[in-house]
Amino acid sequence: MRRDRGSATVWSLGLMGVLLALFAAVLLMDRAVIARHRAGAAADLAALAAADHALDGAPAACGLAARVASAQGATVVGCTVSGEIADITARVGPAQAHSRAGPPNALVPPDPPDPSGPPDPSGPPGHPGPPGPRRPLTG
Repeated sequence: MRRDRGSATVWSLGLMGVLLALFAAVLLMDRAVIARHRAGAAADLAALAAADHALDGAPAACGLAARVASAQGATVVGCTVSGEIADITARVGPAQAHSRAGPPNALVPPDPPDPSGPPDPSGPPGHPGPPGPRRPLTG
């Protein structure tokens, strides 16, 4: 019976070590998530600023993007201005984020018209077709 004496202390110390390691891992993940969010927010703001001044030229727009990102605690690691569209990549610590800004109709080119005509409502071959009318739920 005397051999078990002090084993609770060893188990308690082991459990505290495991909990401490788990807590440290959660804190490190939390810091990484916060850095990623800060990089994303800085990239968004810098891209908006650069797009707003895109017509002043790429050097002026990228310079403004760098100042805006710096005010957010980030660094611009990539800046491209094409027409009125600005692509910015910002970094906060190890986290990096990309953002694009510009006029809404310039961000995504429109889809070309389909030469085969409108889509078949029955769907692809072997497809059962569109769903039938919905019935109200009764309860």
